[in-house]
Amino acid sequence: MMTPYFSLLLISCCLFVLPNNIEANQADNLRRLIKSKRFPWPHQSNSWADLDATVPVSPVYVSNQDGLMEADRIKALPGQPVGVNFNQYSGYVTVDPKQGRALFYYFVESNYKTSTNPLVLWLNGGPGCSSLGYGAMQELGPFRVNSDGKTLHLNKYAWTNAANVLFLESPAGVGFSYSNTSSDYELNGDQRTAEDSYTFLVNWLERFPHYKNHEFFITGESYAGHYVPQLASTILRHNRLANRTVINLRGVAIGNAYVDSATNDKAGYEFMWNHNLISDETYAEFRKACNFPGIEITYDCGTAQGNADGEVGQIDHYNIYAPLCNDSNVSSMSGVAVGGYVVGYEGLTFVTVRGAGHMVPSYQPERAITMFSSFLKGELPPTS
Repeated sequence: MMTPYFSLLLISCCLFVLPNNIEANQADNLRRLIKSKRFPWPHQSNSWADLDATVPVSPVYVSNQDGLMEADRIKALPGQPVGVNFNQYSGYVTVDPKQGRALFYYFVESNYKTSTNPLVLWLNGGPGCSSLGYGAMQELGPFRVNSDGKTLHLNKYAWTNAANVLFLESPAGVGFSYSNTSSDYELNGDQRTAEDSYTFLVNWLERFPHYKNHEFFITGESYAGHYVPQLASTILRHNRLANRTVINLRGVAIGNAYVDSATNDKAGYEFMWNHNLISDETYAEFRKACNFPGIEITYDCGTAQGNADGEVGQIDHYNIYAPLCNDSNVSSMSGVAVGGYVVGYEGLTFVTVRGAGHMVPSYQPERAITMFSSFLKGELPPTS
């Protein structure tokens, strides 16, 4: 029986240029996907249908993996600091030889208790974001990139302190993963992503056979709210079909999971309203136009969401207090931050200063003088 596990991860990401020369910001990619679903699609299908146990499983391609583990061993990464005492591997696993589809992985063993610590798979979302560029190098991997962009330093809070962590670039077209059939990039979907990831795992465990009996966990964030449960379902169905434990899945953990548009949008705009990013009137329009808890998306609902977005303005929707980070101002992040919130009424202005205590000029002198100067001019504080 699968033991339930859950953890909530609060993680933000900035721009990363993927090896396939695709600029992919995990938060931006997800917002583009969400916006694309604001108006009804002519032929929407149930992307969760493959969680149904009655869906037949496809034959799994398994190839000879002898000797490939040592071939994948990393002696040292470029710019790696001295004193590294754990093993690293990276390489490709073919999941469809006919189409030429292969997935890239980066694997890091624990620096202690390697033989008993669990095996953890990490999947970034987007969809379309690199688990190497994000998960491994910006979040939970053993290294972080220094400001020079060329050297690394150890991450003392790496998850490899507690587990052997496998970072997978999935589906094909993400990061270093590829296909020799260009139409594969257009035909990617949740179900094939789960099937390819399962094929990857079966072959990877043949390459690293000593991990077959380790407890196995699947983790991820963002659009991995689809990837993780669908891969877990695929594993369990294959285990039942084989009438044995092929993969020793023990639990899943999804951070800030994107599950469906209705749930995500309802919570998102409620969050904006609760944090005074949109007005009572705009939120009331949203609640009236959007038929929650149902999942039908109408044009009036899409329009109400667009109005709310316009009112929020240029902030990081995934970390409202953080500096805005994108390709045009990444070098000046410390300046483009949320200073506070302001609501203007007739003859009355209510200002909240971010990061201030009781004595505002002591805690936030720059923001205080901006607020004060605007007050003297009879103006609202600037929006940028």
